[in-house]
Amino acid sequence: MALISQLFGDEIYDPFLSMVNKCPVLNTPTDWKETPEAHVFISDLPGLNKKEVNIEIDDERVLKIYGEKKEEKDDKNVKWHRVERCRGEFRRSFRLPENVKTDGVKASMEDGVLVVTVPKQEVKKPEKKMIEIEEIKG
Repeated sequence: MALISQLFGDEIYDPFLSMVNKCPVLNTPTDWKETPEAHVFISDLPGLNKKEVNIEIDDERVLKIYGEKKEEKDDKNVKWHRVERCRGEFRRSFRLPENVKTDGVKASMEDGVLVVTVPKQEVKKPEKKMIEIEEIKG
């Protein structure tokens, strides 16, 4: 079994999962790093431009990166021998920590690499209030 897997890969046993894992548009590999100033998300989106990608942050501090790589128009005189590049919708979501400043988010895209920078802010820690225990007179 291990020899077959080494020779042919996992596609024999689970072609769909293997395709999704190898497809950058469906899998959308994303790195998330934290610097002293910001949370930075770096997504590989080969073949896409900024008009095909959407970024939003909702009220619950969830960063959403989504879009679609559309099918190419097919000429009836063209015969495809192999189609390995994936098409379709993609969506990634990340719950952001409390220390983000959602009104200062910036995004850039170059050569199919999307960079989203979410600035950090100081999180106000709740104040401790000591409660005095009263004596019960009975």
